[in-house]
Amino acid sequence: MTDHQDVSLDWMSTDQENLRPPTDLRPEIPHPARMYDYYLGGKDNFPADREAAEKVLALGPLVRISAQANRAFLQRAVRELASEHGIRQFLDIGTGIPTAGNTHEIAQQVHPDAKVAYLDNDPIVLVHSRALLAAAGTGNATVVQADLRDPAAILDDPDVRKVIDFDQPVGLLLFAVLHFIDDSDDPKGIVRTLLDALPSGSFLAVSHATGDFSAPDQAAKGPAVYRAASAQLTMRSREQVLGFFDGLELLEPGVVTAPNWRPDEAPQATDAETAIWAGVARKP
Repeated sequence: MTDHQDVSLDWMSTDQENLRPPTDLRPEIPHPARMYDYYLGGKDNFPADREAAEKVLALGPLVRISAQANRAFLQRAVRELASEHGIRQFLDIGTGIPTAGNTHEIAQQVHPDAKVAYLDNDPIVLVHSRALLAAAGTGNATVVQADLRDPAAILDDPDVRKVIDFDQPVGLLLFAVLHFIDDSDDPKGIVRTLLDALPSGSFLAVSHATGDFSAPDQAAKGPAVYRAASAQLTMRSREQVLGFFDGLELLEPGVVTAPNWRPDEAPQATDAETAIWAGVARKP
């Protein structure tokens, strides 16, 4: 039994009936959320996740740099939306395994009553996220198992609606998740369905892996590793990422590499080292 399974079993000993975890963690299949956890130095991953992640890291250290830059962008974007635009509720889809500086922690530093609905399709993410929220006594956040490819189900989910008031502005967060949606699943249509349900004054924040800074043969190597995982990786160009913001008002500086979106200090990583586009926009 791994340390990761021990964590889940400890959590399952809780007597809070409403926090019953999913049972099928599918540890034998690499999952992007657990691979991402490994890139960030976390421990909530299984041997299959680590093996797949190491294959990606063997292509170069940039994946880890990109993951760290993405996490920092999330924190800056949430802080910006809460402090400068008054957003008090967030729909965080594809949240990944909890680590320091989660969405509710950042938002509630600004607005203690800020609400967050976390959604992910990986059972182990739900196990650890629910444990984190229960331990912190956070009543304004919930964790829901859901798949971004079914946006209507997300919008109709009763647990989501207990936390999110769709008559008030919402921060829709899609960090490092759209690149796991294949073109055949119509990612732009998914984003549009979610945005159509949100009122004026809501915001969309997106980060997305790209091959814009790599030679075509090199850019194809990362997605090749993910073919054995539970979700495929689809790199997209800046123009394609811009398409997710159609009809919205982009905040300055527009769609840029993650470290260059309103940085707290001068970025250390280059565009090529980061290779992830990032942007935030307002729904008029």
